Amino acid sequence: LDLDLEADLGVDTVKQAEVFAAVRERYGLERDDNLSLREFPTLTHVIGWVRDKTGIQPATAPAQAGPAAAGVTTAAPAEQPAPGVHPTTVAGDLDAVDRLPRRIPVPALRPALEQCVPTDVSLAEARVVVMRDEGGVADALIKRLGKAGATALTLEPGVPTEELVETLTGWRAEGPIAGVYWLAALDDEGPHEELDLAGWREALRRRVTALYTTMRLLYDDSPFLVTGTRLGGYHGYDEAGATSPMGGAVTGFAKTYKRERPEALVKAVDVPASRKTAAPADLLLEETLRDPGCVEVGHADGGRWGVGLVERPFPPQDEPLEGGLQLGSDTVVLVTGAAGSIVAAITADLAAASGGTFHLLDLTPEPDSSDPDLRRYVEDRDGFKKVVAERLKEQGQRPTPVAIDRELARYERLAAALTAVDSVRDAGGTAHYHSVDLTDADAVDGVVERVRQTSGHIDVLLHAAGLEISKALPDKEPKEFGLVFGVKSDGWFNLLHAAADMPIGATVAFSSVAGRFGNAGQTDYSAANDLLCKIASSFRRSRPGTRALALDWTAWGGIGMATRGSIPKVMEMAGVQMLPPEAGVAWIRRELTAHPYGGEVVVAGVLGRMAEGYHPSGGLDTEAFDTAQAGPLVGEVVAADVHSGIVVRTRLDPTEQPFLDDHRIDGTPVLPGVMGMEGFAEVARLLAPDRAVVAVEGVDFRAPVKFYRDEPRALTISAQLRPDGDDLVADCRLEAERTLPGSDVTQHTLHFTGSVRLSPQPAPAEQQDSVRHAADGRVASHDEVYRLYFHGPAYQVVAEGWRADGGAAARFADGLPPNARPEGSPTVIGPRLAELCFQASGLWEAGQAGRLALPAHVDRVSVLDPTEQAPAPVVAVARARDGDGALAFDCTVTDAEGHVLLRLHGYRTVPMPGELPDDVRGPLAEAMGEGAQQ
Repeated sequence: LDLDLEADLGVDTVKQAEVFAAVRERYGLERDDNLSLREFPTLTHVIGWVRDKTGIQPATAPAQAGPAAAGVTTAAPAEQPAPGVHPTTVAGDLDAVDRLPRRIPVPALRPALEQCVPTDVSLAEARVVVMRDEGGVADALIKRLGKAGATALTLEPGVPTEELVETLTGWRAEGPIAGVYWLAALDDEGPHEELDLAGWREALRRRVTALYTTMRLLYDDSPFLVTGTRLGGYHGYDEAGATSPMGGAVTGFAKTYKRERPEALVKAVDVPASRKTAAPADLLLEETLRDPGCVEVGHADGGRWGVGLVERPFPPQDEPLEGGLQLGSDTVVLVTGAAGSIVAAITADLAAASGGTFHLLDLTPEPDSSDPDLRRYVEDRDGFKKVVAERLKEQGQRPTPVAIDRELARYERLAAALTAVDSVRDAGGTAHYHSVDLTDADAVDGVVERVRQTSGHIDVLLHAAGLEISKALPDKEPKEFGLVFGVKSDGWFNLLHAAADMPIGATVAFSSVAGRFGNAGQTDYSAANDLLCKIASSFRRSRPGTRALALDWTAWGGIGMATRGSIPKVMEMAGVQMLPPEAGVAWIRRELTAHPYGGEVVVAGVLGRMAEGYHPSGGLDTEAFDTAQAGPLVGEVVAADVHSGIVVRTRLDPTEQPFLDDHRIDGTPVLPGVMGMEGFAEVARLLAPDRAVVAVEGVDFRAPVKFYRDEPRALTISAQLRPDGDDLVADCRLEAERTLPGSDVTQHTLHFTGSVRLSPQPAPAEQQDSVRHAADGRVASHDEVYRLYFHGPAYQVVAEGWRADGGAAARFADGLPPNARPEGSPTVIGPRLAELCFQASGLWEAGQAGRLALPAHVDRVSVLDPTEQAPAPVVAVARARDGDGALAFDCTVTDAEGHVLLRLHGYRTVPMPGELPDDVRGPLAEAMGEGAQQ
């Protein structure tokens, strides 16, 4: 209780203010404008303040006090289902959905190959297998392999499986195989609607089933694997969508092979559709020799692109975006895998929200609610287990746990199917149950024809059918691979083929984090899931009228297969958060109704090892960057992480850097928010030095970066660059760690987030009238301004302030000391010009509301000509407006000739507690115009 809240416990000033507000509300205490946080450095001080205000004294708890006496509520025992009633499904909760991150895979700029470390692959005297394509890339590659000293063992496109096995077995008998180049997916499979089931299966056999056969036979040699695909160069994560989407099955397989063989180099190299052969061959060879830090890599528009993740939250529940699905009684939903417990719960959620028509498809026979065995299973599973064991004995079978569980699983699916049917009917909807084998094209045709006759269209096609048999590649039999892969892939094809002439509003494919990241033992599952993801992407090209979603589910908690056995423990050991079932159940409803987005979504909490990189530096050669002229916030380049982007660690010393020494709160140096934005821009340009920074956008100042006791600290800035039209956008984070006194636990804090926009050309010049203050107007002098602000000389950027054009104007001070050391360190965004906007806005807020506020958010800083050497006077004018219910400021900085140097839009603040003293506020209120618009 006596440790310092901030210096010892890490509770920053903003959080302390929030705590005080919560304490006041809890105890009904009025706001004290004279209160200063400096007076309450410990919890003991806070407790004393509450006691002084309320008269509450410490109380002795009753000896027999139960949970309620301590303010803890307890739940009553769960009611058992009434006889003949199956258990209700888990209820969906939209608030639970919003508590989880919503992540979208995006192209992420990788360093150039010459900036990456070599792999451990040596081609000299190596024997490598090459599966040819039909376009000639293999021919060009084989020539290059020969020049590198390798021997190419070539396989012809479409080689029959039996011949493939015989050939590979013979090659292995002659010596180990060092690597495999798999080029089958460089060939375009053509429009899927022109294939029949046999053609679909053969195209996938050539691409992925033959790859499974090859890598299984060569597994003990641990060969490297380099595959080629024609998904478009961005792996289908660009706005145009995937071409030749069958390549997704190859990429999904490759990612899981890497999980099983982490010591082997694995690359899934994606290129645009093209007839060129030399360029793809060069890329395949170069990717073999450099950058062990990623598996998925594409080449397009002059860049190397990995696949990263960005968070894209749902819009507010009461403000869905235009284009989202409207659920109602006329909604028609087709669901596959409807007898799964998870799918039954999702069906119930959608039915409750719509009351529509549901066509429920599953291999499980239609359930009979009057079946006494089904009733017994629902009412007393453990008792029914004994019945099953006795029956097996009577039939002359051994009642092993596997045999008993197999029979119980059949009833579990029947019970789930019954739940799905009843939930639709209970919601006032119509349920049609169809028992069907999705891999049987004729049977699926029959079901879809009944859907066509009954409903005429499909609003949502939910493909959740799937099977999972986790086994390492050598132990995975061909029949198992074909079954797991086929249920998802053939089922999808048969449905789409049968419904080719029916309007389909949206498709939702169940994928998995195994498809996104790969997962040991799941080559078939990962291949099938990533295939569905790439097909969803390809709909942007081939079926733009249908919105296609693919959901990469993590393991569910509380419901479904992942709750059994050791899976929860395995997930815990891997640091992977199980999906709360109430969030998973409602996720699809939220996804469909909240917005019109189509594409892949990762549905997971903490991903743990699942999202770990493949190399300590992410494959980056950290010595390849010359940071001498990069700016004061760029220290050591340490990594090019798959998901975080380029990572820079910088040690800052407040006794050396003016922007820290002259920017103190209560004597403690604090990193200026504008220098955080500057750091984002400096780091973003490292991977795109030929681009111009035109804006910093969506900046949140989450927690101040303080340098306690004037001690140096190391900051980490990361920037992940993704394409956005002709621009690149870098999603940035500024983080720091420190160990609190008396603790051996490292505290990790995310301080700032935001994005940097980089364009091929600088922003076009802008001109407007320069600003002068009226000769007879009241002006706040430099000294009056810095009675308000805590800044030292380098950050005393305001020479004087006054009211102008309905806002606050501030003139940039002449002859400021250097911003950083060494003197003349280059900057990108003109941080002290942005600071001029911050302080001008603060003058208005101080004059009008009588308070000092700290930066909280910036919508956008537009960088035009950010030089401090512009013709004087340089003036910022900040105008207050309503920004989504909160006070926001827009500000423009111009020079004496009317050149616009910088624009700031949507600057918001968080007020410090207490009002300003009269001698501070008075001059500012006079200068800013007391009573003007707030």
